[in-house]
Amino acid sequence: MVNETVVPTLVDLALRRIREDILRGVLVAGSKLRVEELRNKYDIGASPLREALSRLVSHGLVTSEGQKGFRVAPISEKDLRDITNTRKLLEHAALKESLKNGDRKWEQELVIAYENLDKEHYELSNNFGETVDAWEVANDQFHDTLVSRCTSEWILNFRKIIYDQATRYRRSLILNHQEERRAHDDHSQMLEAALSYNIEWSCKLVDKHADAQLANTLAESQLL
Repeated sequence: MVNETVVPTLVDLALRRIREDILRGVLVAGSKLRVEELRNKYDIGASPLREALSRLVSHGLVTSEGQKGFRVAPISEKDLRDITNTRKLLEHAALKESLKNGDRKWEQELVIAYENLDKEHYELSNNFGETVDAWEVANDQFHDTLVSRCTSEWILNFRKIIYDQATRYRRSLILNHQEERRAHDDHSQMLEAALSYNIEWSCKLVDKHADAQLANTLAESQLL
């Protein structure tokens, strides 16, 4: 019984740490994921690591090569374009549902998330390159809060998977001042549109935001 309660916790821990390292580019696209090396890196046993890697296959962040083991999923321009189009569809669905169900509490949560992102934007602007991780967390929180009143678990689950994929490509960039300012302007408009409960405007801003990220990634990424 002890092992049955401990192993899922270790699997979750392994999944979170591997996922984060893939999204941050610490584990490079296409690289071999050797269980023994991961054991030493994360100090987690082989069984939880294999289970975590298998789960990440279903998320599209890892590929399985049968008896050859696992690799970080590759990236490509074709894949990024597909991810961007799928992301827009899922964001539209989640946003429409969230705005229909929005209430005063949600508005307050959204304003708080934006204010936190605004603070990290200021920190990033003044200490560029030193606070990127904190900005990433605040950025994710803002986008998640926008759709937090969506009641469809399926939409939210698929959105999370595709959002992680888009994040992986975006983090392959060296974030620059111009791109960070553009993203911040987008977020300000998204807040205004959401608080106005303007579904059409909100969806257009999502498209603008995703398309700009696509264009910037294709122009600047050294991995594509």
